[in-house]
Amino acid sequence: MYRNAAITALRRKMEQMNVSAVIIPTNDPHFGEYTQDHYKTREWLSGFTGSAGTLVVTLSSAALWTDSRYFVQAAQQLKGVQIKLMRIKMEGTPTIPQWILQQYPQGEMVAIDMSLFSYSEYRTLCRDLSPCKVLLTEDLFDGIWENRPPLRFNSIEGLGIEYAGETSKSKHQRVVDALGIGDRRFAYIITMCDEVAWLCNIRGTDIEYNPLAQSYAVVTNNSVHLFVNLESVGEELMAALGEQGIELHPYNSFTKMLQQLPPSVIRVVSQSKITVRDYQALNIPDAEFMDDPMVSGVVNCLKAVKNNWEQRGFEKAFLADGVAWCKVLKFIDDALLKGEALTEWEVGEKFAQFRSEDENYRGESFEPIVAYGPAGALPHYSAAKESTQIIGKGNFLLMDTGAHYLFGTTDTTRTIPTGPLTPAQRRHYTLVLKGMVRLSMACFPKNTRGSQLDILARGPLFNDGLMYFHGTGHGIGHYLCVHEGPQSIRMEENPVTLLPGMVISNEPAVYMEGEYGIRTENVILVQEWKYTPVNDFYNFRTLTLVPIETSCVEWNLLDSAETQWVKLYNEHVCKTIAPLLDKETAQWMVEKYL
Repeated sequence: MYRNAAITALRRKMEQMNVSAVIIPTNDPHFGEYTQDHYKTREWLSGFTGSAGTLVVTLSSAALWTDSRYFVQAAQQLKGVQIKLMRIKMEGTPTIPQWILQQYPQGEMVAIDMSLFSYSEYRTLCRDLSPCKVLLTEDLFDGIWENRPPLRFNSIEGLGIEYAGETSKSKHQRVVDALGIGDRRFAYIITMCDEVAWLCNIRGTDIEYNPLAQSYAVVTNNSVHLFVNLESVGEELMAALGEQGIELHPYNSFTKMLQQLPPSVIRVVSQSKITVRDYQALNIPDAEFMDDPMVSGVVNCLKAVKNNWEQRGFEKAFLADGVAWCKVLKFIDDALLKGEALTEWEVGEKFAQFRSEDENYRGESFEPIVAYGPAGALPHYSAAKESTQIIGKGNFLLMDTGAHYLFGTTDTTRTIPTGPLTPAQRRHYTLVLKGMVRLSMACFPKNTRGSQLDILARGPLFNDGLMYFHGTGHGIGHYLCVHEGPQSIRMEENPVTLLPGMVISNEPAVYMEGEYGIRTENVILVQEWKYTPVNDFYNFRTLTLVPIETSCVEWNLLDSAETQWVKLYNEHVCKTIAPLLDKETAQWMVEKYL
């Protein structure tokens, strides 16, 4: 296989450099979830296409670390490649430093690309790999990856105030105030493309499934310096950005500008969000550094709390998406009733087709997951046109898909039966639904963290000795990344508290390997609920407008409040969506879900 040949070529280069191991991450210099093909060196070497994973190649062996979402997928894609799968957080799985030290206990040279590792990761590796030494390198793959895809720079658009609800100038002032530095000169370094997009009210198409431009920003006391491909910015946008105090610079001049900052300028950085290359560029003699004062970053935290206009935008996005979803559900129902052959890939295409009927649609927010039967047990399964399954009868069809609209981003999962189910399948479906509903109904005091609420979603499954290993909830961007922080709902501790205005997913699940998967996901908004002498209390408002399948619910497993919630939810969806559908589809929806 060519991948084994690629690894062999890398090892030859390693020998020339006197390097015994290379650590190859998934990310690019911006540390986003998705990257351009140019940076997919891990995928090129291994064949593993998941969005998370780290490959380590030594002179005699190789291993890939990934999380539970991709265990089954990685095992399949690594067949025929001499790479061992390492299952993160599973008992007996060594960390990357432990595995390298098992092979080189006396210490050898370990290479990392200085433009792909954060400064904090670098420091941790230096400590954990000792007595091995960490060698910082430039890109190792330009010389060995033939026909490597180049970086793409597409046109950049401004996001109007009618969608953003706040000017860039206002956001800049809020960032300056949050930093709390006063009159001293500073440079706040922003490397995450979604943070740059939010701050400057711009959107792009440089990164698949993310409405982002390849970009950096440096915030100073009086302005924002934006680093983008200048040819991607039209004259009208350039003038609009100038009016907001945003100064434009070439994308590839970012590191050089960092080197030229006077030592008297305070460098405000998050060491987990800046590459070793760029941190070293800042670190000149007598330079003063300051840590980003907010957990996960000032811009990230401000971006997570949606303003009233953004919240209304989400409502519009989920309304438009609910219309498309109902059309897809009817399309599936009709095909199954007629006995027509229907593939997973066709269903995924239907989502994009129906969504594109809305003039504000701007593309899918992630690769659609349409998984029948055993494929549903793969949390991030993707059906390719050439290898898609025909949707059969007597199992579940899991659909997890979302979209970008000018006024918001969506993410919804529904699992529907395609025929008769077993008692175990019906029970599992109901327990997943019960967890989703319990979290939806939660009321909680100010300063509550997501980890404190996670048990509401997992509890019903725990009571049956079942569990899922991914998080229950992730933040969602406003016409930005479908996965964003800093908030989350998961078992692992996250110090970020839930605040009114945060938008977050609610997606408990169960996966029976080789049989089926079930996931039910709505998106919820944190909102103020009640003020008492004891505390301020918040609750959730559900934004998703897609009916929930009830034909496979074991109602005796839900209490009266949960049962009422499901029925009222479907009534609300039907009442809201039906007027926007054609008569036949509206009638079908009402008959099926009420």
